[in-house]
Amino acid sequence: MTRVRDIMTTNPTYAETSETVMRAARTMAAEGVGALPIQGEDHKLKGMLTDRDVVVKVLAEGKDPMAVHVGELAQGEVVAVRPEDDAAEALRLMSRHQVRRLPVVEGEELVGIVAQADAARDLPDADVGGVVKGISHD
Repeated sequence: MTRVRDIMTTNPTYAETSETVMRAARTMAAEGVGALPIQGEDHKLKGMLTDRDVVVKVLAEGKDPMAVHVGELAQGEVVAVRPEDDAAEALRLMSRHQVRRLPVVEGEELVGIVAQADAARDLPDADVGGVVKGISHD
């Protein structure tokens, strides 16, 4: 059985709740990623910030990305996995919540991120195909 720790990216780049959306967007661009985990000042995971959040919740609403803080966009339930979880369970969570990336936490501290691409490299094609279908379902 493949564990999340076997396929996750460790030491992921993240955005802090206090930083501006502009800074987080620049980090995404520099890192070539479409999402960043949001970490609070208490080092606890607060959510995920996606490039879609930046466009829909900030730019499209006419808000200033230099004035909006990342923490303002952290809302709802945080969906995460633990390093010791079965990688297949991570895939099921991605499909159920229609997300391409999951933060990996130990306790409440961010320790990694697992992406659909990580699973595609390391897990059976049938498992990955089901996730892609689940995420892409309207």
